Amino acid sequence: MRKNWHEKHVESLDFGSRIADSVANGMGSWKFIIIQTVLVALWMGLNVLAFIDHWDPYPFILLNLLFSTQAAYAAPIIMMSQNRQNERDRLSAEADHLNNAQAKQEIEELAIALNKLEVEKLDKIIAMLAEMKQNPQA
Repeated sequence: MRKNWHEKHVESLDFGSRIADSVANGMGSWKFIIIQTVLVALWMGLNVLAFIDHWDPYPFILLNLLFSTQAAYAAPIIMMSQNRQNERDRLSAEADHLNNAQAKQEIEELAIALNKLEVEKLDKIIAMLAEMKQNPQA
């Protein structure tokens, strides 16, 4: 069985590319946003309401550091995934163009074949009419 462009592309991805795509897919989901929102709310709530140990008191500098670190790593990983998506889109467009060109070629060949059949039919009809003119009794 011949592989399509997408299967070839997926097989060509290395381990880092697969991880980058997984991270980008995960961080770009509602599940991630909801989980992160819950964790941040817990973090802030525990630090505001903690009676004894405030490991990150207001204004939550440690939390800001964690967000900065997350953003510093997430942005390039997401950009790597987007670059691969652009490459996938380019390959898809090339495959579509090739399919369209092949379909156009086949349609043109069918049109020529149909035209040839029509011409042959008309030639036979004209020959039959000419024969009928020559032999009106037949």
